[in-house]
Order: sequence, then C-alpha cells, then structure tokens
Amino acid sequence: MAKKNDNYLDYIPVISAKNTWDADENGKVTIHMVHRGVYAWIAQKFFQRPRVSHIALDGMGSFIFSRIDGQRTVGELALLVKEEFGKDAEPLYDRLVQYMKILRNNGFIEYAGKASK
Repeated sequence: MAKKNDNYLDYIPVISAKNTWDADENGKVTIHMVHRGVYAWIAQKFFQRPRVSHIALDGMGSFIFSRIDGQRTVGELALLVKEEFGKDAEPLYDRLVQYMKILRNNGFIEYAGKASK
C-alpha cells in the first residue's frame, strides 16, 4: 500500500470487521479470529483445529489497538504511545510501524487512506 515516498505515519488504520475483539477490566485486548476458507475447514474437520483463535495482545499492543478508531493516523497513535509509555516505547516509530504491518498482514486492521495535510 505504501510507496517509497509515502509517509507511513499519515495512514489511518481501521479495525477490520472480519474479527471481533474485547478488552478485560485491565484493558488487555483479545482478538477473536474466525478461521475461514477451505483449508481452515479441512484443518477443523480432520485435524481438530479450532474454528476461532483467541489472540491476547500485550500491554502496549492492547493500548494501541484499543485506540484505533478510524480517525487517528499512525503518527497520532505514536504520540499517544510516547505519552503513555515514554522511553519504554523506544525505538517508537520503528516498533509501531512494524506492529501496524503485523496487524494488517494478519487481517486485524485495514487502512482507510491517508490524512490530508
């Protein structure tokens, strides 16, 4: 999605409607990923694989995921993370961009576009 000249921090992430998620009383997020498709059906039928996987996010991941609202850019999320975690988040931008790529590659988020300047 991003070209070499694009600034990844300008993209606006949106939580995918394919999966559900919830947060416990401590704010820890669990994503409930439904396995779909022929290969998933075969694995469920013959290898007793679960239909739904429950992916528990760590503290920082839960903080980021719960603040994805379709309005904030990745850059704005970075500022929130820096404010909340301080130097524990460093190297902030590298880690955040990598985390957002992982969320996107696993189908947990999509991008609504780029913020206009």
